[in-house]
Amino acid sequence: MTTPPPGLRERKKQATREALREAALRLAVQHGPDQVRVEDIAEAAGVSPRTYNNYFASREQAIVSAVTADREARIAAAVAARPAGARLADAVTEAVVEQYANTGEHERQVLLLITTRTALRDAFLDTTTGIEPPLTAAIAERLGDAGAHTARVLAASVAAAVRIALEGWLQPAGNAGAAGGFGAGGLVVPSGSLPDQLRAALAPLAPAFDAAERHTRP
Repeated sequence: MTTPPPGLRERKKQATREALREAALRLAVQHGPDQVRVEDIAEAAGVSPRTYNNYFASREQAIVSAVTADREARIAAAVAARPAGARLADAVTEAVVEQYANTGEHERQVLLLITTRTALRDAFLDTTTGIEPPLTAAIAERLGDAGAHTARVLAASVAAAVRIALEGWLQPAGNAGAAGGFGAGGLVVPSGSLPDQLRAALAPLAPAFDAAERHTRP
């Protein structure tokens, strides 16, 4: 499956998106997230606030995007790159863990900010929904045409499992087991190993992946 290279218009849009998220992260690190306005981010990126609103719905979304950008596509690409004979459940799990265990400079900066702001944690968690569309396509490619509906269900389940793992990892102290959201929040200290929590959250999906592979196997 070959994807054609993006055209000039798409490359310009991508460059604008990258400029905005880089500016958002830089300003948030320098001044603190609460001191950064949408207008500041737009000015630093050399665009208008109206243009900014075409790309991001909030400053939190732009800040978080500096680390989560393209992660969904990278997960799908990693699944697609696994050998055809590899177990699909393992391919998906390893792809997710690889991408979320990345601890480059941007990741460290954003995660540090996320641990101090409820709004940033919520924006970070909301990005997990973006896993579904590209992962659906990658799973469907592995299962064939007969597995298109199943691929969407499996991808949506992966997105939900990743969110659950991240919620557990970023759960404020004293709120273990709390359902939904983080309340007033404040400083949180990530608990345990994120790769281990991701693997544990994804493990219950393995039988469904195995069944889908058996069902679509010639």
